[in-house]
Amino acid sequence: MLPIVVLAVAGIAMHLWMQYAFYRGNSPVFPQSGIALSDIPLFFVLAFGGGPLVFDLFRKLTKREFGSDLLAGISIIASVALHQYLAGALVVLMLSGGQALEAYAARSASSVLQALAKRMPTLAQRREGNALIEIPLEQVVVGDTLVVLPHALCPVDGTVLEGHGSMDESYLTGEPYQVSKAPGTNVLSGAINGEDSLTIRCDRPAHDSRYAKIMQVMRDSEQRRPHLRRLADSLGAWFTPIALAIAVTAWLVTGDSMRFLSAIVVATPCPLLIAIPTAIIGSISLAARRGILIKDPAALEKISECRTAIFDKTGTLTYGRPLLTEIVTANGYTENQTLALVASLERYSRHPLSAAIVTAAEAANVPLQMAAEVNEAPGDGLRAIIDGHRIQITGRGKLLRQHPELQESLPAVMPGMECIVLIDDQFAAAFRFRDEPRPEGARFIRHLGPQHGVRHVMLVSGDREAEVSYLAERVGITEVFASQSPENKLVIVRAETAKAPTLFLGDGINDAPALTAATVGVAFGANSDITGEAAAVVILDSSLEKADMLIHIGRRMRVIALQSAIGGMALSVVGMILAATGFLTPVTGAITQEVIDVLAVLNALRAAFPPSTLTDY
Repeated sequence: MLPIVVLAVAGIAMHLWMQYAFYRGNSPVFPQSGIALSDIPLFFVLAFGGGPLVFDLFRKLTKREFGSDLLAGISIIASVALHQYLAGALVVLMLSGGQALEAYAARSASSVLQALAKRMPTLAQRREGNALIEIPLEQVVVGDTLVVLPHALCPVDGTVLEGHGSMDESYLTGEPYQVSKAPGTNVLSGAINGEDSLTIRCDRPAHDSRYAKIMQVMRDSEQRRPHLRRLADSLGAWFTPIALAIAVTAWLVTGDSMRFLSAIVVATPCPLLIAIPTAIIGSISLAARRGILIKDPAALEKISECRTAIFDKTGTLTYGRPLLTEIVTANGYTENQTLALVASLERYSRHPLSAAIVTAAEAANVPLQMAAEVNEAPGDGLRAIIDGHRIQITGRGKLLRQHPELQESLPAVMPGMECIVLIDDQFAAAFRFRDEPRPEGARFIRHLGPQHGVRHVMLVSGDREAEVSYLAERVGITEVFASQSPENKLVIVRAETAKAPTLFLGDGINDAPALTAATVGVAFGANSDITGEAAAVVILDSSLEKADMLIHIGRRMRVIALQSAIGGMALSVVGMILAATGFLTPVTGAITQEVIDVLAVLNALRAAFPPSTLTDY
């Protein structure tokens, strides 16, 4: 749309110069048509600028898409039919300018994701024999042996073959610590390598890597842009017939077709075309500065209307960082002995319990050792060789499916989480954990009703009944669903959404179906991949305060957008009445509409600036 804006500005400027500077208000007229020479630049604007816009509007009409820009198309056609070329060119400028602003704002709104995409590696170091060959990323294939140099970006998702070191994956996972790497551990594209080079095997092609998914989200975000004007179209559905009625009535009563054109030009709904997208994009920008990524702008309009809040447990109402609370040993092993071996292995894993074990080992000052043959096959737990011992860390259920004869050796089941440790295929210890609730959780739950109109709060989790009930009691939720599979969560959320608009908050890992089914799905970033397709909103910092900010930003956006749109339309109606009674010509009507646009947009821009507070609990 920017070329049309430039064409419109140039054509209008050339017309004014020829009419009032070069010809001193007396431009020559072609005898056969009566067209002034100074109008020729306006024809170019209407033909090459207005033509595509009108064609696009007619294309929408054939699909029965009656948008808020219909009046603009009628204005352009009427101005040509009545030989009011300057008025028509001004409408082209208004319409194309609004669309260009929306396109620019939409691109700016995704600046956070764009910043991630700019870090996309473009080259990789492939090892061929003893040589190291630098190749473009797109030439890397699955199975290639690559070398990640110190402090370089990891080019693909893969597995470490040689070397010991660490990588900073916080840009991808949100976890603010280095993840140790050893042969057998996984690496993610885009992670920053530490001080030691690592030799890795490419497990996924570049187009299927973590960064490739980020790029796909950016493309999907562009495809969702039509949602930006949904509120505008709903308002335009009743404003358009009112405007047409006023314009047609003025024409019929006075018999002056110029009254019709003047009224239609003033009615061109630029407060809807420009002000509402400006308010939405401003709110997206405000949210992004708070670490909240709005992937679907519709979420901002809907979130303040949600009357049911459904929470996942881990990472939302809890920190998602379990603490090691007890070690139950057996067969002669001591707590420090098992802690040292397990922590030596767990530092190579990204499992949620790993950090708790490593933290406990650091607090106990137990020495850690190097691990070899690290393997974390699905369904088999974590395995390695440490100090000559075969170490396996797994879950109770997985272990008993493989070795039911160990049932009598294991301690009794207790509330909370646990992992089972085998040393040389012999049961050695059970590690028990608690994921403590966020201290602000109960206060946040209590304030949802009186401050945000939420009437129904639920806790839906895949964890065991004892653990979920423990949390629910701590935060004050009475309706609890435990041991729920992703499919069961989906059924529950769909049922609740059929009754009332729902807000679902989860960690974005096993909650994708529920996030999609809810009216507004919010993924907390500490345990979620921000490239997930399911959530409408991603909160990068797992914080209930940020969730409250999101609700306030959505409610504030809707108020500002409605103020700008309805206020602008009210002024347009006043202008239409003046035009219908002969006080405004088509050109002065277009100028009046421009003034109304400026006022509406200035008010809409308030959405981008933070108020004194964005939370109320």
